[in-house]
Amino acid sequence: MRILLATTNEGKIREYKHLLEGVHVGMVTLADLGIHEKPEETGSTFQENAILKVQFYFQKALIPTLADDGGLEIDALGGEPGVRSRRWPGYEASDEELIHYALEKMKDIPQGRRTARFKVVLAIASDRGVVNTFEGSLEGKITENTHYPIVPGYPFRSIFYEFKTGRVLSELPIEELPNGHREQALKKALPFLQEIAQESRESR
Repeated sequence: MRILLATTNEGKIREYKHLLEGVHVGMVTLADLGIHEKPEETGSTFQENAILKVQFYFQKALIPTLADDGGLEIDALGGEPGVRSRRWPGYEASDEELIHYALEKMKDIPQGRRTARFKVVLAIASDRGVVNTFEGSLEGKITENTHYPIVPGYPFRSIFYEFKTGRVLSELPIEELPNGHREQALKKALPFLQEIAQESRESR
């Protein structure tokens, strides 16, 4: 079974390729299918945007489609940046600009109030006509300085200290991040993916 990974974010593509190793599905990308259009992400929550994206791309590809939406929620900033991650400063910011903007907003926040989390909602659409969603979250805190390298497409990993590993995420290869937020969501989604794959085999 082929499944479309509906993202142009190279960081997400690398992460999902790693997470789907050993799962008997063939992952294709938007570039593989020549799909260049993008939906307008008008949702006010990660779930709304994930559903919007997966429905848009499923209608283009007509094969099982996986899309996600997620981001960083900082407690001291009332959950910002949330769904506005890339446009948090009010414009389409670069990775470096987002890191600088976050650290500036957090510069007077003491250590005990720097808690934050990465959240993701993964959505899957198929010819069943329904969209299933699965969630994951990763708890940590915002550092006071940038930790290198900056992972392309994942700027906030350079300022996010993850509690379980005791490491800043940018210092960890994807393979060494235990039970990350996307891995949590994908584990929940696997039974549904397996059902779709079984139906695909039986319909041949």
